[in-house]
Amino acid sequence: MANTTPTMKEIAKRLGVSVTTVSRALQNHPRIGLRTRERVQELARSLDYVPNSTAIFLKKGRTFNIGVVLPFLTEQFFSLAISGIEDATMNKGYSVLVVQSRNDFERERAAIGSLVKHGVDGIIVSVASGTHTYKHFDEVNQHGIPVVFFDRVIQRPTSSCVYSDITSGAFQAVTFLIDKGLTQIALLNGPSTLQSTDERLKGYVAALRAHEIPINIQYIKGLNLSKEDTVRKTNELLNLPERPQAILAFHDYVALDAMQVCKERGLRINQDIFFVSFSNLSFCNYLDHPPIASLEQFPYEMGAQAAQLLIDAIEQPERSTRQEVIIPPKLVVRE
Repeated sequence: MANTTPTMKEIAKRLGVSVTTVSRALQNHPRIGLRTRERVQELARSLDYVPNSTAIFLKKGRTFNIGVVLPFLTEQFFSLAISGIEDATMNKGYSVLVVQSRNDFERERAAIGSLVKHGVDGIIVSVASGTHTYKHFDEVNQHGIPVVFFDRVIQRPTSSCVYSDITSGAFQAVTFLIDKGLTQIALLNGPSTLQSTDERLKGYVAALRAHEIPINIQYIKGLNLSKEDTVRKTNELLNLPERPQAILAFHDYVALDAMQVCKERGLRINQDIFFVSFSNLSFCNYLDHPPIASLEQFPYEMGAQAAQLLIDAIEQPERSTRQEVIIPPKLVVRE
């Protein structure tokens, strides 16, 4: 069967112009007159002409594919971030390839290697909680592929990053609880490998010190972000001689698991024990007893900004410089 796929050569022949003229007209090149551009584009539409993407990629030296590596797609926070990334990249002609690390270092390293092998133009990463070394990111840079970190970031001299101001968020949350007359406030924090874990602790400690409330080390628990560990550490808090009056949680999912433990032990949420969490995900609005307040971190905006920084690094590498974008969180009170 003959190949009926229309080509630029066929369009040029029908209109009596050169293939170069057709190519430039399809790209709205200013050197081609408006009338000629309109004739070329009209014929291309009538023939259902589709550009040869392989030829375009070879000419521009890019694949127009962007890789995204994140912990879990099932978490609403990251699905919102993906929406922001897609909206910022698709109108620029890029496709997005998403891979989950599931918070595992080896999966993250394998995902990065696979994306490099498949020739992506750049990579956006939210680091796995199990990541303890960053050599695989150095290897990406050696291939000339830019990397932008978002949410769970690491500080690299060659990579831009976008993240929430966790320290100020924790300070706001603890101050809010103190203003309610609560002084025995616990922290269910994240793994020590994450930058945000240190920032959350700094904000927590700063707020207590600002109100001259002693720091109780027994109230501070680091989590590996599994449900089992959250249940165990919450029970440890509740078994203390003076159990906490309130808990600041790493994110909404941690808060939900911790609140379930409290309910099973007969405690009334936001009466016997109060909760504030990071993320402010929409499903909390459908709970009978959600955290009394949550910190909105704007994941959609975070993803969109990370994507724009990456596109700038891809398309203008000679002008690209490392940028650090910090998004202020907003305390949303549900009282």
